[in-house]
Amino acid sequence: MTASNSTGGDAARPITVIRGDGIGPDIVDATLRVLDRVEAGLDYRFHDVGPAALEAGDELIPDATLDSIAETGLVLKGPVTTPSGKGYTSVNVALRKRFDLYANVRPVVSLPGVVSRYENLDIITVRENTEGMYSGEGQTVSEDGSRAEALSVITRDESERILRFAFDLARERGRRKVTLAHKANIMKSTSGLFLEVGREIAKEYPDLEHDERIVDACAMRLVMNPEDFDVIVTTNLFGDILSDLCAGLVGGLGVAPGANIGDRCAMFEAVHGSAPDIAGRNIANPTSVILAAALMLDHVGDSERAGRIRTAIRAVIAEHDRVTPDLGGEGTTDSFTDAVIERL
Repeated sequence: MTASNSTGGDAARPITVIRGDGIGPDIVDATLRVLDRVEAGLDYRFHDVGPAALEAGDELIPDATLDSIAETGLVLKGPVTTPSGKGYTSVNVALRKRFDLYANVRPVVSLPGVVSRYENLDIITVRENTEGMYSGEGQTVSEDGSRAEALSVITRDESERILRFAFDLARERGRRKVTLAHKANIMKSTSGLFLEVGREIAKEYPDLEHDERIVDACAMRLVMNPEDFDVIVTTNLFGDILSDLCAGLVGGLGVAPGANIGDRCAMFEAVHGSAPDIAGRNIANPTSVILAAALMLDHVGDSERAGRIRTAIRAVIAEHDRVTPDLGGEGTTDSFTDAVIERL
């Protein structure tokens, strides 16, 4: 499906909007209402992937969607389910590879009013997004089902790219420290190369503190003393795990946005699943996608509107105003969004 809704006149910036499936359409539509309220100046190009595309008789990732992403270079995406069964690959992984979205950025910030074990946390996980064990390369299973293999490849070029991205991000955002998470004590070739490159890159940023943590010890330290962390950079699989752990420290995936950034394209999304059990019930929390939209505005240089959106979200949750059931309230997706819009 392709449609357009301009919010900024002739000068509107085109973006590809993928509403996703399950609760995706509800929370993406809520986010577009917020973007319209702040007059973000965006021209929405609606396209499908995943189950929504298959139901429309198209491919899992239609050519029209790929063309739109290539043209706009900017994507706002709701959660997408990978259909069960052989032959279906992860839509998220496929899009990251197709558009070389090498940096996965997952910030988590404590929000007053969200039940969590900690307060005043502000941690960014930067995850290499294109290689390593999570990339899906070399996956084989023997004919008798008794042996399975997968290939993990780490390259110097990709390690340099993600590590420099993380250090640049820390510097640009006024951060104090970058932590390199690795498993070089056991995975001496792959994780060892990543750590070696990290040490080299760190020398180029004398204004930033850096430390190194073995990934399992890093996970333990995050649970015990999360205030020790500022920016974490790591490889694909480790980053997938640690970023979810960090989300849990501030209340869960429902309040954690995500960004996938490349040199020519960027995709901003909810990091949680499509929650089909509550789809269409108007009770899904749109915070993750709304905060992802704020990241998108930061990316295009509109930090003023991004800041207004974050301030409104914080106020609504802190005041427990019409919040959704997962936040302990009796509100709906619509009422929560109304509360945010009123504060804008």
